[in-house]
Amino acid sequence: MRLITLLGIVMVLPPVLLGLGGCGEHRQDAGTPTTTVETPTAAIAVIAPIAGFTGSGTVRFSEDPQGLHVVADVAGFHPGKHGIHIHEYGDLSAVDLSGLGSHFNPTGQEHGAPGDHPHHAGDLGNLIIGDDGQGHLDEVVPGLSLSGPTSIIGRSVVIHENMDDLTSQPAGNSGKRIAAAVIGIAKP
Repeated sequence: MRLITLLGIVMVLPPVLLGLGGCGEHRQDAGTPTTTVETPTAAIAVIAPIAGFTGSGTVRFSEDPQGLHVVADVAGFHPGKHGIHIHEYGDLSAVDLSGLGSHFNPTGQEHGAPGDHPHHAGDLGNLIIGDDGQGHLDEVVPGLSLSGPTSIIGRSVVIHENMDDLTSQPAGNSGKRIAAAVIGIAKP
């Protein structure tokens, strides 16, 4: 409580009316917005190619009781199978995408097919591109989430030039990283 004198009248005003938030408490500066951190319900990655390659699209993520539901829709890639993975980092600054690190692997497993044991949490298998250059992937991947230690938020999705053989260590022998995106929280 503070004593204020106004026109000779002594007034006792509670700290809240003075914008102080209480004695001994941290006060918020005027104009500083407050935010509440909520658990995301969906995430998105907007795929773009590196120089010399074509292809674009989106990868959407949502929570599922069995893991994370992943839906990829892309166009403009050359036909065939392309390895697709979630990588550790969201650093797109290197032209060869090397800043994205290795496959996301919070439990220290060997590389493998999604759904098999063992596999990296970030192993999504192969994206099959048709003769029209379009591809679609729709799967639920155990071991991934949108929050906590297995969160994919801020990490990246990478599409590789070749097929992931699902067995070679450490990354499936899927070749060059030709397209990628950082995974962000999707607008509800």
